[in-house]
Formats: sequence, structure tokens, C-alpha cells
Amino acid sequence: MAKRTALFGHHGHAGAKMVDFAGWEMPLHYGSQLAEHRAVRECAGMFDVSHMTQVDLDADDAEDFLRYVCANDAARLGDGGAIYTCLLNRRAGVIDDGIMYRFQAGHYRLVINSATRAKDLDWLRGLAEDYHVEPWERCDLSMIAIQGPEARERARGPIAQVLGQEIATAADGLRRFHVTTPERSRVARTGYTGEDGYEVMLPKDKAPALWDALIEAGVTPAGLGARDTLRLEAGLALYGHEMDEDTTPLEAGLGWTVAWEPPERDFIGRETLSEQREAGADRVLVGLLPEGRAVPREGQVVHTDAGEGIVTSGGFAPTLERPIALARVPAGSGGDCEIEIRKRRVPAQVVDYPFVRKGKPAV
Repeated sequence: MAKRTALFGHHGHAGAKMVDFAGWEMPLHYGSQLAEHRAVRECAGMFDVSHMTQVDLDADDAEDFLRYVCANDAARLGDGGAIYTCLLNRRAGVIDDGIMYRFQAGHYRLVINSATRAKDLDWLRGLAEDYHVEPWERCDLSMIAIQGPEARERARGPIAQVLGQEIATAADGLRRFHVTTPERSRVARTGYTGEDGYEVMLPKDKAPALWDALIEAGVTPAGLGARDTLRLEAGLALYGHEMDEDTTPLEAGLGWTVAWEPPERDFIGRETLSEQREAGADRVLVGLLPEGRAVPREGQVVHTDAGEGIVTSGGFAPTLERPIALARVPAGSGGDCEIEIRKRRVPAQVVDYPFVRKGKPAV
């Protein structure tokens, strides 16, 4: 039986089209994916992301453990800091990606993907046996993402109303990639849309009240469909598409998430990744702008002057009103290429991504 979030009933009452996502019944849209996408780009939208896996690590050894299992460095974080990272296997392939939060010394949280939950927890718990750390899945928490140019302003009142003025005041003062430190409910200035906003981690029993208060404040509910078109426009990688266990961060456009310094830090996959860094990755991630209205999709072949590549994510970009794609292609590919779409080669241009930055076209 599929799992349901604490907001399942709210989605049904709002007429959401529900779909199975990694074993969860989740809203795809509430009637118009396009309207939801535009609400986030132009005003404020919110997503039920309670299916994400929240894992706490509370121990004196937590920082040492995370410095070993994550490609980014937990030692970079001060209290209330957050950092994007990958978990790598010993071949430097990406087991998963997510955000690492430090609440205070010895108290951390990883927020990772729902589709990889079981293997991630097995991996972390197996490695934790060599440390005095016990990864603790926070099944008692929900998570609501509030995103858009007006998201923080519109969320201020609802957060104060439901979670308390102390947390609302702390959220007001957050810098990007920081999180409030009062316990139990946490507000992070992070997201997955290319817009500013919050991700609120809170007890399940408070999630419905916050959702209702946000609707009253003019925040538009949005589903998985809009979340995907928003992240694609922003050039944000999706696990299982731009990265997987056979793809390294350097091949997934995520080299910036690897903390190479200090050189003595030993993290899983470092040796293999260092060799690839020195030699240069054979494959790289690029953006594509196809001509015409044909929409590229994952798995389609890309023909470049340096050889064949593959579309990792593709779709119609509402902000640009045109098709776009991310693709993994041979290093050195540039300029013009062709995408095989429905047995036809469609001309396309290799471009840098993101396609949209701060709500405006960037290509």
C-alpha cells in the first residue's frame, strides 16, 4: 500500500491528481501545472515534500562520520549552516544527493531522496558501525517547501501563527543555505526551484495548520509536475537522471559540490574522483536548446561533433515558452548538435545552464 503524507486529505479536497511517486501518493498537479509553475516564478507556491527522507545524526562523532561519507565537507558548516552534498560509492558514483544541515555541534540532519531511502539508510547505517553514530530517520516530521519571489514575505505570518514568533523571527534573519536552530520545527532558506524561499521541517500534526495558513496568505499549492519543470529551468540535477551510481559528480555537473580541501580529508570515492579530475572527465553535462516545438525526453540520443550523448532530462519550459533539455555528452562538445526525437533528428544548440535565473531567461 502506498504511503501518505499528513497532507494527503488536503490534496484530495483541493482536487489534486494523485500519482505514485517512490511508493508515496503525491499530487502531480491541482488542475493546472502551468499555473502552478507560474505562481512560483511570479509570486509564491508551496509543495508537500514530506516524502523526502530526513535523517538525524546526533553524536560527538557525527561531524567525523559526515566528513567521510559525504563529498562535501561538514567541517565547513557553523551552527545553523546548510550545504548541498553527494553520497558517493567507492567508484565515485553518486548513491544520492541531498542537503546537510548543522543545528549545533554534534547535531546534524541529512535530507535525501525518497526513491533511494532504503539503500541510503542501509549504506549510512553500515558505515556508522565504525563510528559512535546511529542515523535516525525522522518519520515524525513533515516538510513543506514555500518558493517564489514573494514566498518569504507571505510565509512570515503563517509561520508565526503555527510555529511561533521565535521561529518566524529567526527565519526572517536567515541567509541563503542557513536553517533556524530552535528545536523541533526548523525553517531552512533552501529549495529546489531556482527561486528564493523556505523549506519547513515540522511535526506532522502541525503541517495541516501551516498549509491552511499559507493558503490564506495567498500561497498557491503546487505538485510534482511544476516542481520538475521549475528545477529543469533552473538547471538543477535530479537523482536517477543527471546522476546515478555509475555517474560521478564531475560527469553530472556537480564538481562544485566536492570539497577537495583539505587534501588530507579522506572521503569515500576520493581516490577515483581525484584520478578523473586529473585526467578530465570523458562526459559532461550541458544544456540544450532544440529548434522548433518538439520536446526532448530522457534517454534520447544526442549527436555532437565529439560523438554521441544522451538526454538526461527534457521538457517544455513555461518561462521560456520553448523546449529545453539537459544532456550528458562527450567532453569538448559544443555549438550545434542534433537530438533524435521520434525518429527524427532535431537541430539543437549546446548552451550553458541554468536556463532561468531569478525568474528571468538566462539563455
